[in-house]
This record gives sequence, structure tokens and C-alpha cells, in this order.
Amino acid sequence: MAWLAAFLALPAWGAHAYAQFGDIKYGPDFTHFSYVNPNAPKGGEIRMVPPTRPTNFDKFNPFTLRGSAPYGLSQAGLGYSLVFESLLIGNDEERTTAYGLLAEDVEVAADFLSATFRLNPKARFSNGEPVLAADVVHSFGVFTSKYVAPTYPAVYSQVRRVVAVDQRTVRFEFSTPDRSLPLIVGSMPVFSRAWGRGKPFDQVVTDVPIGSGPYRIPSGALGRDTTYVRDPDYWGAELPTRKGQFNFDRVTFKIYLDQTAQFEGLKAGEVDFMREFTSRNWARQYYGRPFDRGDVVKRAFENQNPAMFQATLLNLRRPKFQDIRVRQALGLALDFQWLNRQLFYGIYTRTEDYFPNSEFRARGLPDAAELALLEPLRASLRPEVFGPAVTMPTTEPPASLRDNLRQARELLQQAGWTYRDGALRNARGEAFTIEYLSDQPSLTRVIGPYQAALRKLGIALTIRNVDFALAQQRMDTFDYEMSSINMSPLVDLAASGLREVFGSKAAATPGSSNYAGIADAAVDALIDKVGAATTHKDLVASKRALDRVLTHGHYMIPQYHGKAFLIGYRPRPFVLPDSIPPYYEADGWAVSTWWASPENR
Repeated sequence: MAWLAAFLALPAWGAHAYAQFGDIKYGPDFTHFSYVNPNAPKGGEIRMVPPTRPTNFDKFNPFTLRGSAPYGLSQAGLGYSLVFESLLIGNDEERTTAYGLLAEDVEVAADFLSATFRLNPKARFSNGEPVLAADVVHSFGVFTSKYVAPTYPAVYSQVRRVVAVDQRTVRFEFSTPDRSLPLIVGSMPVFSRAWGRGKPFDQVVTDVPIGSGPYRIPSGALGRDTTYVRDPDYWGAELPTRKGQFNFDRVTFKIYLDQTAQFEGLKAGEVDFMREFTSRNWARQYYGRPFDRGDVVKRAFENQNPAMFQATLLNLRRPKFQDIRVRQALGLALDFQWLNRQLFYGIYTRTEDYFPNSEFRARGLPDAAELALLEPLRASLRPEVFGPAVTMPTTEPPASLRDNLRQARELLQQAGWTYRDGALRNARGEAFTIEYLSDQPSLTRVIGPYQAALRKLGIALTIRNVDFALAQQRMDTFDYEMSSINMSPLVDLAASGLREVFGSKAAATPGSSNYAGIADAAVDALIDKVGAATTHKDLVASKRALDRVLTHGHYMIPQYHGKAFLIGYRPRPFVLPDSIPPYYEADGWAVSTWWASPENR
């Protein structure tokens, strides 16, 4: 805490970075991050496929709810935007520290009720205009308006107001002393007031974005493939937080009909970098002449990231899923061990909780720090919460799927579901049916064994395969019964982000990320404790308590996660940095730190 303590004591400017907890790695005079090559040459192109697998784009505005914007415009996926920048920027070595980008200085009040940023006078938008405090205030006003996806107002809900102190100084005032809030507002995308001027923001659709980032998006890029062009006059190229990064002249995201077409594009030389998400493909398809010749390299990139959270979603807004015994029964029907052995080639690990591969996952009995948070909520919690942490059902001997299904039948019967007339039925005679919404036909082979297990219980599950756009629309309006979700590590979310995924208010807000419809006062209270944490120890206790309550609620069925990024890439003409950082997103790391060898372009 030495850096932070010294920083809080400063009466004026001088803080080049902010850490929520702990020390800051790089001092005020640092020149570049250690995992980049500061002398990397500029030039060339990298061609990738978006991991979200969209089929087309119909807008340039990534912040509104309707439509699909090109991959790389928002911070989702890559971990940053190629076009829009923020006041502060993180790195791939520290998880809760950020350094100046648009802002050259940051001052956080000792009571954590405000954060003041002084803008870099060199900062420029792509139209040549300076980035001013008025642009920051304007951007915040948009993100808290009715014109954007509801995720954004939720994230910034604890900001009381934003004040332009002068042309290049802006102050955010907070309603609560949450140490994560300077990071949250510091990561807010900033865009020019001139973008879409005179229009309601939800009508800013095909207007080319005016950002300050290292790349521009051409006006004719709407449709399928998207190419970002590096700004030769990018204002921040020599900043310590940008030195040695964004070395490609062009970054192209190519759109294909499905994963098979993507892979064929990689082998044919149309794609340079592709992240594989299907274990069967990784085990059985990444071989042959392109690999033998060295045209394509198959490599698993290790990392220390908290794992992505992948789960089977149950829409709790549907009456059939509101009984916890039903949700427990549905979880018992998933045979992960068989899937991993027969379909996944043993490369996955069962996800047991909401914060996998991190120190924040609940384990064993609650310790004293957790109990201090849980005891005031005892009246609203199930007694099991105060016992051992939840463990996922297993079929490893002596356990078996047959035993698990026997338990599931008992739970379903207790919940009022009995087998008669060829189906599992409730007291009104209604059959238990489930529609599984999917935008990935390749998942059918994974869902199939689960479908068969449910059939043994008398539950009829049908798989509804639709395209990405329709699936997203239905999820945004909560028009589904069961689906799969794969989210960035939830451990990275501050209280405002956790409210967006698990909070009661978000459950009733179409377009929010609370797809499951979790509305639990105890969950809300524990999220507040996450926001109130004043030490790292407090943060660990509050997130473990939250994880414990969520897992005991059986709101979702955790699936599985990998421990490495499975990447197929073309090694020529690309050069990788000498070191790989501990925390990174594979696509974002390649775009920001790789470069093209001038000799092999």
C-alpha cells in the first residue's frame, strides 16, 4: 500500500496511476510495459475472426441495445476498443491498477468520494479536435441516458455527478466510498461531442465514430468483414502505456457462416489468427498439410487468468424454474465426467463456482470473515449456506449418473412433479418441457447427452438453433427458457458490474446481463459489501460470501473451463514478444503486442 498511501497524501497533481489495493508496479518515469517490444516496427496486417461468431454488422455504435456493431469497437472481447479510449488504461500484469491514457494525472479524494482527472493536452480525436473535459462530461451523460444499453447506466449508477472543472480537468463525484469507482469511471469510453451531433444517441447508427484511439474504421466498413486502419497521426503512440503496441497498419475481422468455414479460412491463408473453442476440433482437426508445412501453428497459450464463467442458464422468470429443488435436479442430470472423457478429450476442468481459478471462490466452511457478513442475513438464507461450500455432482466411481438421476427424481417429486402418461407432469397435468436456445449448432453434440439424461426423468428438452443476432435479441428480452452463457471472468467485476449480472434491479431490466433473473435480497446486500471493501482482505471475504450464496441458490449450472487459450495462427510474417504477460485476452494480446516482420510481409 506504500504507493497508494503516498498518493492519497498528495495535495496536488502527480499521481500517474491508481491502484484499488496494493502497490503500483510502474513508477512515474516508466517508458513501456515489460511485455511489449518498444522498438517493434509498424506495418502489415493481421486477419482474425471474432470469437463471438456474429454473421453481420448493421451499425457503428457499439453502445446502444439494438443491432450489431463491428467487433473491436467496444471494450468487450479484446479487452479494449481500437477506436475509443478512456481516461485510464490497465495492463496485462496488474488486475486492479490503471495508468494514465487520456488523463495524465489522477487525484482520488482521501474519502474515496471523488476522482479528478487532468487530461493530456496532446490528446486528440480522429477529426483533429482536442479531447476536452466537455467531451468526458458529454460521454458520461450519454452512458447514463435512456439511449444506451441498460448495462451502462447500471455500471455508472454510483456516480453522483460529473463536473468540468476547466477545459482539461474533470471531476467525478461518487455517492458511496467504493475504491473500485475510480477504475470504473477511468475505463469509461470517451468520444467526441461531434459524433452524431444533433441526433438522439440511439439514432447514431451509421455515423463513423469519432474516437481518439490508435485505429480508425472506414465509412464503408459496415456489413461483413471489418478492417481497422492505423491512424498514422495517432496522438498517443509514444505514451508509456502505448509504446510498442498496435503495430499493424490494418486489423481485419473476417466473418464466416460458422466455425467450420472459419477453420477452412485459416488453413487456406485467409485468416492469420483463430481462437478455437471446441475441444473436438482442437484434438481432431488441427493437423494435415498446412500444419506439416508450418503454414499454420497449433499452440496452447498458458495464462494465469481467472477462468471464464461458462454455465447453463435457467430463466428464473419461468415458474417451472423457481423451485430450488427443480434447479438442483436439473444440475444432477449433467454428466461432466462423461462429456470430458468422451467429447472433450480430457482438456477441461469442471467449474464449481462463479469465480473459478481465483482466490475469491468459496471453499469448505465459511471462515470468520465470511460469517461476519452472512450472520446478519441468516433469516433470509438457506441453512446450507452456513455449511460446506457446494460441490458439483460427479459420476466418478463409486458415484454414477444413475444415482444422480435417482436423487433428481426425488427432488422433482418433492417439488410436485411426478411421472405419468409418458411425461413428468405437475399437479395441473402440464408436461415438463424445456427449449434450449443456442446460436452454435456444434453444441448439439454436447447438449445431446444432457437431453438424453433429462428424457430419463420425463423431461422433454428441445434444442432451438438460431443465428447470433436472433439469439442475442431473445436473450436481451429474456425470451428463453434455457441457454448457455460464456462470460469474461466475473472475478474482475466491481460491485456495479456484479449488480448488472446478479442484482435484483437488473433482473427486471431488459438488456441487462442478469439473464438468469436472480432477484435475491441477500445477494444484493453482499454485492454492497463488495463495493464497501476497504482492504483486499475485505474484498476476498465479501466475494467468497457472495459466491457461497450464489452457488447454494443453484441459479445456474456451472459447466467447465480450460486453462489455456487454444490458438491456430500463421507464423509468417508475425513476430511475438519475448515474454507473455500473466493476465491477458488472447485476441487482444495479439492485436496489441505482435508485429509483422518487415522481411516477410
